[in-house]
Amino acid sequence: MKQQEEVVSRRRMLAMAGAFSGLALAGAASSLFAQEVRRRRTPNEILGPFYPVVKPLDQDADLTLVAGRQERAQGKIIHLTGRVLNTKGEPVAGARIEIWQANTFGRYAHPSDQNLAAPLDPNFQGYAAQTTDAEGRYRFKTIKPGAYPVDPKNPTWIRPPHIHFDVTGKSSRMVTQMYFAGEVLNEKDLLLQALGARQNKESVIVKPLPPTRDLEPDSLLIAWDIFLDG
Repeated sequence: MKQQEEVVSRRRMLAMAGAFSGLALAGAASSLFAQEVRRRRTPNEILGPFYPVVKPLDQDADLTLVAGRQERAQGKIIHLTGRVLNTKGEPVAGARIEIWQANTFGRYAHPSDQNLAAPLDPNFQGYAAQTTDAEGRYRFKTIKPGAYPVDPKNPTWIRPPHIHFDVTGKSSRMVTQMYFAGEVLNEKDLLLQALGARQNKESVIVKPLPPTRDLEPDSLLIAWDIFLDG
């Protein structure tokens, strides 16, 4: 099923390009954000063409280290935390969260990624999965992804840095993408702008925060709550 969605998503992205050439720390930060978007479902987006065909054996929550390797992934470290809630603001325990993304150079470890000018990073996991705790909390350690062209042969549409999410709760599933505030490419991205005001576009754009003392001094902290139906 996901392979079919992947093909459809790839075609849609290229068609659009052608047509237009948890933590306590997270709790405090994300609860304020939750009040703003409560009762509004996080908007859906396409699965995208780079959902892993073969998932890595190492699927833990730290994408910056690959089992059996000593070096960490290149790029700015991000500590990504938050909660999965329903539209009443209640936590969704046991929700499965999958994330996948490009590396710091804007390259996916996927056979369909033709952005060959960007190198692969053998020390970057690229995909992770986990389930939320009793309070709906999740936490990942990753790197900030790079931007990349939808079609490397005709780079008129450059996708801004983003992380893909596939969230499955007790009775609903949502595929979405998380973006970073302050990125110039956000204003030009067809998928993000297609959400518009009615789809609560601002809810998928996050503002990175400075790290706390227990984290790497040059890392970033992101608190993002996800709202499911049901």
